[in-house]
Amino acid sequence: MMKRFQAVLLTVTVTLLAALASLNSISSELYRFGNVDRAKSLAISDCSIGPLRDKHKQPFSCGSIWNRPIGSSARYLPAGIGIASSHHGDENYYIVTDDSDPVVSWYDPKNWGSGRCNPETKLNGSIHVPFNLTVPDAAPHNTPNNAAAFLQPDGRTLIQMTALARCIAGGPVFGYAVPGYPTSYENIYGMGITGGHGGSGLSSIGGMIRLGELLTSSEPIQHALQLEVFGKKYLYGQPPGYRWPAVQADSYAFDLNSETHYAGTNPSLVMGVLLAIPPSVDEAMLKLLTVPGRKLFHALQDYGGYIVDDTAWDSHGLGIEKGVEEEFAVNYGYAFGGYSGDFHSDVNHLFQALQIVDNNAPSSIGGGGDPRKPLPTSIGN
Repeated sequence: MMKRFQAVLLTVTVTLLAALASLNSISSELYRFGNVDRAKSLAISDCSIGPLRDKHKQPFSCGSIWNRPIGSSARYLPAGIGIASSHHGDENYYIVTDDSDPVVSWYDPKNWGSGRCNPETKLNGSIHVPFNLTVPDAAPHNTPNNAAAFLQPDGRTLIQMTALARCIAGGPVFGYAVPGYPTSYENIYGMGITGGHGGSGLSSIGGMIRLGELLTSSEPIQHALQLEVFGKKYLYGQPPGYRWPAVQADSYAFDLNSETHYAGTNPSLVMGVLLAIPPSVDEAMLKLLTVPGRKLFHALQDYGGYIVDDTAWDSHGLGIEKGVEEEFAVNYGYAFGGYSGDFHSDVNHLFQALQIVDNNAPSSIGGGGDPRKPLPTSIGN
């Protein structure tokens, strides 16, 4: 019996080692041919051991920029972000589709402002969209970014866009295609870098604050955040205006005829920069007054946040999932965004405490060294 058990154990061990070797071989070949996203998704050594995570709640590989903690070798530089007159949540849409959802036409919006739902524009293609999904048009003084990601029925492919609108249930959808479309798509199991944040070209959903994450009883936030600042006040006013992992700056960034052109003076504060609260700062030093403020403090110190868009006015922005504002108001009794109050004070203190992680790079995500927190576990669905 013992010999039989040892033989079975040996067979299982050899099978596992062969599987690991196969994965490593595939990963190496993918790196060699430039498919870094898929290679990273196969790098199982990047993941911690533990309960498997849900891709709908925390997507992308363990090595993704959104899932890597700040490292002990992070090199911090002053950011110089000051007080803003307001703060707000920038809503992102994550829509899961299946084969039963109708396939509808997808057009560019007619305008950035009101009138987005007009099909007299470029046809980008057709996609599965739940019949009842509606997203309001923009309006005067309300032109939301509406970065969006549609998970396709294959459960892997993300079709992303910005300025999402759908004025009629069952009708066409409108949104500007992201960099790389239609030749490349992000994979929910991959690195998840690019997407529908038009100012940077970064992910629509990576780093957004998800439903439940700011509730009093919730676990600590375990990913980097999406951050936004007033470009004319803070983002450096000389080209190129972005750094890795961003792939672009706003089209108006250096257009001096634009009222919102970048005019910041810090050469290191650009689209895509990773910001974090240094380890020398503790929660008590910032005199935070609210539970969500304290939750954001730990997320920004342990994981940081990436500049993904320009607020285009004197406001500090945080990327949030659609529905977080309503959930927040019910849970805390006050609005997520605003011009005053304890939470507004907390957000200002947090942004003032942020510094630039200058050595964030593909080979040293989060600055490198020992991560402040364990890496995430593998995805289980």
